[in-house]
Amino acid sequence: MLTLVIGDKQLSSWSLRPWILLRHLDLPFREVPLKLDTPAFGPAVRRYSAAGRVPVLVDGDLPVWDSLAIIEYVHEKSGGRAWPADATRRAHARSISAEMHSGFSALRGHWPMKAASTLDVPMPPAGQQDVARIDELWQDCRARYAGTGPWLFGDYSAADAMYAPVVLRFHTYGAKLSDAAAAYVRHVLADAPLREWIAGARAELGQ
Repeated sequence: MLTLVIGDKQLSSWSLRPWILLRHLDLPFREVPLKLDTPAFGPAVRRYSAAGRVPVLVDGDLPVWDSLAIIEYVHEKSGGRAWPADATRRAHARSISAEMHSGFSALRGHWPMKAASTLDVPMPPAGQQDVARIDELWQDCRARYAGTGPWLFGDYSAADAMYAPVVLRFHTYGAKLSDAAAAYVRHVLADAPLREWIAGARAELGQ
C-alpha cells in the first residue's frame, strides 16, 4: 500500500494536494501525520525523505517528494486518471497547476492556510492581485468546461487538488470573488474528501 507522509491538516496546504487527489482517485494509502514546527519533525520526516519536507509519498522502497512530483507519479500509478484525458485540457490543467505551484507568494504569505478557522486579515494590494488572478483562472475554466462537469475541467482532476488549499484560504479569510469563482468555492467546500480534511483539522485543534 502507498504511504503518504503529511503535516498538520490545519496548516499544511502542500500535504492536502496529494491527499485529496488520492481520495478522489480511490487509491488506498496509509496516512502518516507529522506535527510541524516541533523538534521531532525534522528527524521524523527524514526517515522518509532527505529533503526534510512534507508531503512524501512512499511506494515500496521509492520515496517521491514535492506535491507536484507526487501528483505526476499518482497520474501514472492510476493509469492516467489524475489529469484530463483530452490533450488540450491536460495542457491547460498543467499550466494553471504549475502557476499555482510556483506563484502567488503574496497570497501565501498574508493568508496562510488555516483549514478549520475563520479570520479577518486585510490583504495588501499584491495579495489582491493574486486573488484576482486566481479568480480569472477559475472563471475561464468554468466558462470553457462547465458543460462537462462541476470541476475546473469538468471532471475532477489534479488541478482541483492543486487549488483546494486556495479554496480553504478564500473561505477562511472571506475573499471577495466573482459569481463564477464563488460558486466553485461552494462546490469544493461541499466535497466529501475536503470535509474529511477539515474535520481532521478541527480535531487537531480540539474542536
